[in-house]
Amino acid sequence: MQPTEPSDPDTPVAANPVFGDEPITVPRFELSDGGLNPAVAYQIVHDELMLDGNARLNLATFVTTWEEPLARRLMAESFDKNMIDKDEYPRTADLEQRCIRMLGDLWHAPDPSAVLGCSTTGSSEACMLGGLALKRRWQHRRRAAGLSTEKPNIVMGINVQICWDKFANYWDVEPRLVPMDGHRLHLGAAEAAALCDENTIGVVAVLGSTFDGSYEPVAEICAALDALEQRTGLDIPVHVDGASGAMIAPFCDPDLVWDFRLPRVASINTSGHKYGLVYPGVGWALWRDADALPDDLVFKVNYLGGEMPTFALNFSRPGGQVIAQYYQFLRLGRRGYRRVQQTCRDVATSLSAKIAALGPFTLLTDGSELPVFAFTVRPDQPFSAFDVSAALRERGWLVPAYTFPKNREDIAALRIVVRNGFSHDLAGLLLDDLGRALETLGRQTGPQRGPETAGFAHGTEKPPAR
Repeated sequence: MQPTEPSDPDTPVAANPVFGDEPITVPRFELSDGGLNPAVAYQIVHDELMLDGNARLNLATFVTTWEEPLARRLMAESFDKNMIDKDEYPRTADLEQRCIRMLGDLWHAPDPSAVLGCSTTGSSEACMLGGLALKRRWQHRRRAAGLSTEKPNIVMGINVQICWDKFANYWDVEPRLVPMDGHRLHLGAAEAAALCDENTIGVVAVLGSTFDGSYEPVAEICAALDALEQRTGLDIPVHVDGASGAMIAPFCDPDLVWDFRLPRVASINTSGHKYGLVYPGVGWALWRDADALPDDLVFKVNYLGGEMPTFALNFSRPGGQVIAQYYQFLRLGRRGYRRVQQTCRDVATSLSAKIAALGPFTLLTDGSELPVFAFTVRPDQPFSAFDVSAALRERGWLVPAYTFPKNREDIAALRIVVRNGFSHDLAGLLLDDLGRALETLGRQTGPQRGPETAGFAHGTEKPPAR
């Protein structure tokens, strides 16, 4: 989205004289000659940021918007630590490895001490790494058998996050997207297996679709691929995109088998800055063992006096988020995470039931998997989902409205993400504001807004042809 600027682009930023310093105006798009008093510079930036939305009321984002003061203090104390400089900051590097071991144990790696992984800037980078490992393993197998490596493809549901289309585009892999069909709003096992062939580098299963919060059936997908291997000899690995669900299911659904307990699952990613409960940005990518991560993707770097392996896409990045992740693992433990995540789910299921009881809405999901639910406006109502979204925005709530992709473009939904810090009390206030909005919207003669008015973009869109 383009930034909002004054109609005259040459208009300088005005510094009100009450700030108590000179100059009164400063350039907007170029460096000033002399700089500013730090208090004035702070006030200018601070005042502009007041016009941003309130992050705590942003029910569109999965990203953490509340953290304990002590976690924030640790992050502030670590602003100057470069995560890549493991020789200079060996304790920070060790905390990263402890987090990887903890996640390996949480996700039932065959040997948590042998699991390979790294922190990333978020789950999108982690997905890229997972996809790269799938492609490289496929290339090695094909070359060893004397076969072509020219036309790799990857199978996934059309509901995957946009980072997977980016991966396919950037690394020349054909994306084979399974469309939605009827009430199936994510990837199905039979549909995934049907698209696989000798050039398939892997199947992506999403544990927690961002469209509606539903889990994809990872175990069923693996079973379908097991059957495919028995029939054809094709051995197709699975990457689980657990950006959100990999930090929900282990605590709220411990009996759900989706992780390294399934031998076909080669790698898993998650977002530490989503339900890992850390401010952005940190993600995690893990591989079940050394065979799942080709060694030629790991670089040995001599940096500032020490040699270290690196296989993240980014190099320099802050260490504070990794430190805060370790703090949260220490602070909460399994019972603490279960308490936080189950509370989020309880808020989601309670709120979704109350929204359904209002009458004008139909639930697509109820928040009983991810603490996320989607709902539509009944066709007999004189307003659209986009009208509801705009009305709630007037009251400070950011509740996105969006249309679903291919084969279900007829669905226009609203979605609410419940995160740590969104309490039953806040849910009640949202419900009150929604009720007041419905009183006004019910007096309309028909819907006033459509998809073209939405400020929220969702899902995968192909880039324009060049």
